[in-house]
Amino acid sequence: MKIDVKMPKLGESLTEGTVLKWWKKVGESIKKDETLLEVSTDKVDSEIPSPVDGTVAEIIAGEQETVEVGALLARIETEAGSAGEVSSEKEEKPAVKIETKQPEKPKPAPEKKQPESSTGLMDVVMPKLGESLTEGTILKWWKQPGDALKKDETLLEISTDKVDSEIPSPVDGVLKEILFKENETIEVGTVIARIETEGRPATAATVTETDQTTKKTAPKPETRIEPEREEPERQVPVEKGKGSRFYSPLVLTITRKEGISMSELESISGSGTGGRVSKKDILGYIERRGKPAGKREIPKPVQAPATASGERVEIIPMDNVRKKIAEHMRHSLDTSAHVYSVSECDMTDVMNLMYAKREEFQRQEGFKLTLTPFILHATVKALLDYPRVNASLDGENIIEKKDINLGIAVASPRGLIVPVVKNAEEKSFRGLARSVNDLVTRTRDNKLNYADIEGSTFSVTNYGIFGNIIGLPIINQPNVAIMGIGAVKKRPVVIESPAGDSIAIRSICFISMSYDHRLVDGELGGKFMQRVVEYLENFEESSV
Repeated sequence: MKIDVKMPKLGESLTEGTVLKWWKKVGESIKKDETLLEVSTDKVDSEIPSPVDGTVAEIIAGEQETVEVGALLARIETEAGSAGEVSSEKEEKPAVKIETKQPEKPKPAPEKKQPESSTGLMDVVMPKLGESLTEGTILKWWKQPGDALKKDETLLEISTDKVDSEIPSPVDGVLKEILFKENETIEVGTVIARIETEGRPATAATVTETDQTTKKTAPKPETRIEPEREEPERQVPVEKGKGSRFYSPLVLTITRKEGISMSELESISGSGTGGRVSKKDILGYIERRGKPAGKREIPKPVQAPATASGERVEIIPMDNVRKKIAEHMRHSLDTSAHVYSVSECDMTDVMNLMYAKREEFQRQEGFKLTLTPFILHATVKALLDYPRVNASLDGENIIEKKDINLGIAVASPRGLIVPVVKNAEEKSFRGLARSVNDLVTRTRDNKLNYADIEGSTFSVTNYGIFGNIIGLPIINQPNVAIMGIGAVKKRPVVIESPAGDSIAIRSICFISMSYDHRLVDGELGGKFMQRVVEYLENFEESSV
């Protein structure tokens, strides 16, 4: 049976509370008296325990939502027959009062001959948008509870590591519930919303009947769990700099028992709203500290970013894509032993060929010929010559990839995105050009799928489009190398020939490569780069 968990009345004059944090998610098992959620009122934060053993079936109120006393917060699924156990424990634990309300006698279930009257709730779950994805972040709900929906109409927008996806409604109906708010990160497979459908029977896999009845048995009584009211202790503000920080009575009690000073308490980062320290934070700190009293080190308080007095600044929160880019870049530098090399390439013949073929190419393909397919074509041939560069590391194992999947760094309004040209070794020059044009167009139109950005084995970035001649890019994990292409500039160059040396104006480009020294040594990296240069300087016109 399902047991309703409602917002408790934590004080005589209190009429509402704010959900600070859910310690359990939908689908997770929970033990009796284990913390289910943290609730904040005007002056006190309280951790609300589960009244029963069971599984969290639904979360109705999201974090940071303010809910009236008595309003439904969640439902816990208990094993059959557990209702008696819950009510019998009421006397042992007076802190929890369980009220059992007998529902009205239900009407008989409708006959099967009336399918047009069947109404169900269809669960909408967080989709798995890629093989390696385990979670997604809700960027925006395009519909709100009560709004009508058509099948395939956009319901919400979800963000993963580097791509945003619009998720359509699977059915016609009305959006009944939204279980998670915008900017919340949710595990794949978790129910995030419910759509009420009409004129179609519910299916066991995805639809929950609105009338929760059991065949051939009387309906079970609704059980209401409400913690018994108790007078909250007065919170103690602790001065910190120019402001003050509040601690719940529970946290202060633990602090006193453990002999933690107020200055030490101030240094603990809190996970609650506004950085409040919760019971879990203080217990985690005590466990990490692990030192006898009198010998522990007091960490320095975390300070806000320093700004000069009177300095005019604007603080802009990172969006999800920028957060992920920052996370991946830092992770790459912490993972790979970056080494850098730069080669010079004479692109004169390639430039002449590109301009000579551009008009014909545009007429035949429908888009402009650029330098990118020339560079990728030469890169693929060099990777076939040196397959160790087209690899990754798994602990102490080297994984050489037989498929060449080229990641192409593309600057978009939302940040740097790296879509992938799959099986590049199987594509002709024009096949590469078509793939790149398609990926770049969809990147800038925000129409990529997660499959478009996963699985790269080697990456290329062209910072030359901004006029830069040399750059040292960060490796795109789990690749072991990334190649950078600088701007092509005309320069005076010494030309060596049997007839003697001469000076000529040539189109010169600097090609850089960052590679992981754990796998790629200077010899391999240098030979690979020179092979790319060789293919570009001797490009076969017939390929175009």
